[in-house]
Amino acid sequence: MRNSKAVLFDHNPGRNAQTVGIARELGTDIDLIHEPSVGVIGNKGDSQCYLGVQRKVEVIHECLRQKIGNGSDQMSMRLVQPEYTVATSDGMRNGTREMRYSLIGREVTHDTVCEHLSASGLEGTIAVVACDKPPVGTLSALLEHDRPSIIMSDGPIRPGTDSVTKERIDIITGFQVAGSNDEEMKQRVACEACPGYGSCGGMFTYNTMQTFIAVVGMEPLHMVSPPSDDPRRMEQFPDELVSYLAAMMEADLTPRKIVSRDSIRNAMIVAMAVGGSTNVLLHGPEIARAAGYGNFSEDIMSFDEFNHLSQHVVPVLVDARPFGTYSMVDIDEKGGIQVIVKELLDAGLLYGDALTCTGETLSEQVRRLNPPAPDGEVIYSVANPYKPTGGLRVLGGNLSPEFSAVLKLAGVEGGLEDNVFVGKARIFDSESDLLQALESDPDAIDNNDMIIVRYEGPSGAPGMPEMLDSTSRITTLCREKGIVVGLMTDARFSGGSVGLVIGHVGPEAALGGPIAFVQDGDEIVVDLNNNELNCTALSDPETLRERKHSWENTVEGNGGSHPSIGKADTRLLNRMRRSAVSAIFGAGMHPDRVLWVKDPREPVKTSFVPSNKYRAGLGKAF
Repeated sequence: MRNSKAVLFDHNPGRNAQTVGIARELGTDIDLIHEPSVGVIGNKGDSQCYLGVQRKVEVIHECLRQKIGNGSDQMSMRLVQPEYTVATSDGMRNGTREMRYSLIGREVTHDTVCEHLSASGLEGTIAVVACDKPPVGTLSALLEHDRPSIIMSDGPIRPGTDSVTKERIDIITGFQVAGSNDEEMKQRVACEACPGYGSCGGMFTYNTMQTFIAVVGMEPLHMVSPPSDDPRRMEQFPDELVSYLAAMMEADLTPRKIVSRDSIRNAMIVAMAVGGSTNVLLHGPEIARAAGYGNFSEDIMSFDEFNHLSQHVVPVLVDARPFGTYSMVDIDEKGGIQVIVKELLDAGLLYGDALTCTGETLSEQVRRLNPPAPDGEVIYSVANPYKPTGGLRVLGGNLSPEFSAVLKLAGVEGGLEDNVFVGKARIFDSESDLLQALESDPDAIDNNDMIIVRYEGPSGAPGMPEMLDSTSRITTLCREKGIVVGLMTDARFSGGSVGLVIGHVGPEAALGGPIAFVQDGDEIVVDLNNNELNCTALSDPETLRERKHSWENTVEGNGGSHPSIGKADTRLLNRMRRSAVSAIFGAGMHPDRVLWVKDPREPVKTSFVPSNKYRAGLGKAF
């Protein structure tokens, strides 16, 4: 083979003994044990998200086994038994201490896949991915291994139906009614919100990132939107995946040849257009890093360009949960994400010459799929979008000097006057403190409060947990009382969160970021005209100096760490505390917080500039 990464077994009988035994048990020719390896991997964990993965992996494995052999139309390769990664469930852990392991699960998945690919030397890999973080860890490991590989989404879950109201419900419904006193209703929602199996069905983090992975080129577009229990995932897609992988190995088409600067930019633009999760601003930089680009804002897309595109060029094209009505299964019924991609291509917003795992360019793949026009109810056209501006915005200002803070504008339900929110700081030094306050005295939360939850960042928590429980309770409170309450944090949010919520504020409090110096009652200004997040008091240099000095004295008196940081009582949590990099670099674990990039490469900049033919003159090169 062309590749030095392929692990080939020699004829040492000691090394061959188990290799022969595996081939015999898997039903493949033992003469192929000296050939390069190929195999299937999947994501698993304690969650409804993963229940369908193993059966799909086993079907794909059997299709691959049937293709292995010495015949002219077969693959002369060693078949490896299926392997699985492990992670936790965001939905089951939100609002608990265990939620700290969620983002860490991305890193553990990455390490597990790296261990398997590197030690087994896989020359070809098919991955079935599920839930939020493991797909990103899987793709990142595939990018670093850089041998032919292809991904398939396990698929989203179908929405539930409330047996009393007959309304569609999902896991977000459950979190939003958590503060209710109606125990019968809460039990009913818990039992009816998530029928069957599959990953969260709205345009939350899972579907945001599956769309991203497909548009970046590593997953066929038509394999994203069908639900997990759709027969195509067992009867049609496995053979297609094996055929695509065989062609990729023949052509030596590897992940880093597919995932380029332009393909990552395409994926970010589509994330804006679907009103995607704020987590894409964590996972996008991590995928870029694994592809060889260490600085997302310099190599891929600057903060200014991101905001320009989201504010002026890219509209939201779907009426999807959590900010809208429909789920990914409805998008599938209207033609799938390929409908959205075609709309964006035709409008001039995407680079169509980017390569994909099917061997086609993005434009060629869409042309072959020939999706229908937008239906105008679930999927909208670029000419007449669901919302005129993109769903995400990144913020600078004196609370976010790293320009890391992110707002899901598609989910904001009110509170912005002329694109500005002015609020009063309410400080909580942990999410548990906030949840206790919301449980015991929700009426103490006032209109125009800006709740600040800190010491929950990558190092501080540690693990940068999502705050779906908190935001859902606040959303319900605001709707019931007709008030506007913001929430900002150095942690992050679920793709299911809505409201005026700002995450990834950095540097984080545990590392002495400005968010640590805010005090109760301070004026907080969210200015979307200038894309800034500011604390008025900290604009005064003397106030900033005094508060920073006081914070440093507290840290020094506590042995070098702030007393409000979370307890790191396992090796994994301690590893995250001591190695987590900033959110702008993906908040991953890197020794000494020094970002590691395998085989860094220079971004190749084409002449393509994203533009919207329905908004003449707004295309702008950065």
